[in-house]
Amino acid sequence: MLAILLGACSAPAGDADQQAILARMHATWDRPEAPLDAGPVVVEGDHAVVDWTQGPMGGRALLKRRHGEWITVLCAGDGIRDAEGLAATGMPAAVAGRLAARLAHAETQVAAERLARMSAFTGVVRMDAGDADGRHH
Repeated sequence: MLAILLGACSAPAGDADQQAILARMHATWDRPEAPLDAGPVVVEGDHAVVDWTQGPMGGRALLKRRHGEWITVLCAGDGIRDAEGLAATGMPAAVAGRLAARLAHAETQVAAERLARMSAFTGVVRMDAGDADGRHH
């Protein structure tokens, strides 16, 4: 059973989901003077967490698939790094647990300096629910 769980935790996001998520993130936040560095991407069903850095800033984005499209729900730092923080966003606890395990595994490959920039993001920024493309204004 443990081997199955560990195998599931190391499974990367499906290529189509990962590409769609990264395309959405870059289309939303890339700027010529400050390109977005996004990834790793971890997916559990209709939920995903993406690590991101942009210049001196960084954080994590929580996305949800709605009507076949990935929408950014919120950005945070370490607040959405564990199952408790993810469950607090409203997702089922079981989904939050699996997503947190995948994120923890994926972040073992992320440089300490980049993790520190993501951890420095304070608070939670919820995206405007009325903004269909997930952009924050």
